[in-house]
Amino acid sequence: MRTILFIILIAVLSAVAEVFLPWWMIAVVPFLLAMIMNKKGSTSFLAGFAGIALFWLVAVLIKDIPNEHILSRRMATLFKLPNYGLLILVVTVLGGLIGGLSAWAGSLLRQPKNA
Repeated sequence: MRTILFIILIAVLSAVAEVFLPWWMIAVVPFLLAMIMNKKGSTSFLAGFAGIALFWLVAVLIKDIPNEHILSRRMATLFKLPNYGLLILVVTVLGGLIGGLSAWAGSLLRQPKNA
């Protein structure tokens, strides 16, 4: 239950930050939340991945559906992808990896160091 709340919190705060701040805030938000909430590394990675992937998927679909997939089709052709759905999948996974790795880094920074 807390992990689902963590995922939703990452997605919502990233969406709010994205309105006012640059795109790379999708890395800062999971990093700070993982540090504050003190989650384990694997939980932080999965929550960061899921939260940012969910946010980017929704953001891409909100922009892509009203224009009838014109830009995504052209970008898929440019990258020699078979269809625009694969491009959306790649963008979603890339965003998820950024969020997951930043959340993992935040959780590792919070853990005690063994000298």
